[in-house]
Amino acid sequence: MISKLYLVPTPIGNLEDITFRAVRILNEVDLILAEDTRKTANLLRHFEISNRVDSFHKFNEHHKLERFIGMLKQGLSIALVSDAGTPSISDPGFLIVRECLINNIEVECLPGAVALIPALVNSGFPSDRFVFEGFLPQKKGRNKRFEKLLNEERTIIFYESPHRLVKTLEQLTTFFSGDHLVCVSRELTKIHEENIRGKISDVIAHYTKNPPKGEIVIVFNPV
Repeated sequence: MISKLYLVPTPIGNLEDITFRAVRILNEVDLILAEDTRKTANLLRHFEISNRVDSFHKFNEHHKLERFIGMLKQGLSIALVSDAGTPSISDPGFLIVRECLINNIEVECLPGAVALIPALVNSGFPSDRFVFEGFLPQKKGRNKRFEKLLNEERTIIFYESPHRLVKTLEQLTTFFSGDHLVCVSRELTKIHEENIRGKISDVIAHYTKNPPKGEIVIVFNPV
């Protein structure tokens, strides 16, 4: 393979959602960079991929970046994967992509799984124009982020952890209203996938009674 950084999406749940091309690339590159090497090892084992893996995550990416850029300059090919979905979408990836482009190293992003798109389509809200906010700040800056969205007319998408879901929905009602419509998608593509749609107040009541588990995507209709 020619020297290049490949961004390879991995399944967000169902392992059948990986592409043939992704499996081939993971087999052929000189090195795979993984957010969590243990999770990636399970994926590679499932598809009988035996390749060298190194860790690359938000706690070490600044420290390891120069070494991996050096390997690419030497002519090696590297694939970057996250724990689930497309690298750089609320996951590590931006830093190494930017550095590759600065150094005239070719970058190729494969199409594939990302949680926000099926959640948006499942919601039934307008999907021709939308804004993706990723994870909200946990503390400082959280209210400012909501304030900036007050005049937003496009469908809004958030990622959220299960233990902060109800709090986030309650905060939405303080800036908008409990009658605004929301869709909460949980465990997309997995056995226990769930999409709860309705007024924010009703969805809050549901998850107060039934504490959620797993990966969460909130899709909100601000109009």
